[in-house]
Amino acid sequence: MGQSIVLIGMPGAGKSTVGVLLAKALGMNFVDTDVLIQVREKNTLQEIMESRGYLALRNIEEQTLLNLALDSIVIATGGSAIYGEQAMDYLASEARIVFINVPLEVLRARIHNYDNRGIARRLDQSFEELYEERYRLYHKYADDEILGDTLSAAEIVDKITQSYSS
Repeated sequence: MGQSIVLIGMPGAGKSTVGVLLAKALGMNFVDTDVLIQVREKNTLQEIMESRGYLALRNIEEQTLLNLALDSIVIATGGSAIYGEQAMDYLASEARIVFINVPLEVLRARIHNYDNRGIARRLDQSFEELYEERYRLYHKYADDEILGDTLSAAEIVDKITQSYSS
């Protein structure tokens, strides 16, 4: 069994893009939990939030993570995965957690649909407030951190694969 890799970080950090490339480079399975949630719930993340609230979306995300088999898989998590302490502890016990760290100003330039992207947050919470709240949690759970603002997805994959094989 190969060690699984879990990608965490803010929306717009590139977790999904990097995840697909990383899984291919390492010959592993890949799952994007945002897509998995949408397929299982038959709703977009935004629709889930609008009908049941952001805390329900976070709970669905945590349950989704807890039900994943962690056998040679790359997981691109939703940005709010780090709120699920039980899920993060489970992931940490079986996988390497990599934080793709992208500065706020770069994320702000990448995210143009903050209000309807399905980001699990309080309605009154600005992107900056969300970033500040999540940043410390990403650091809490990360085994590795990649600064992703000046690197291409392929370069991030190279850094992770070099770290993974050592």
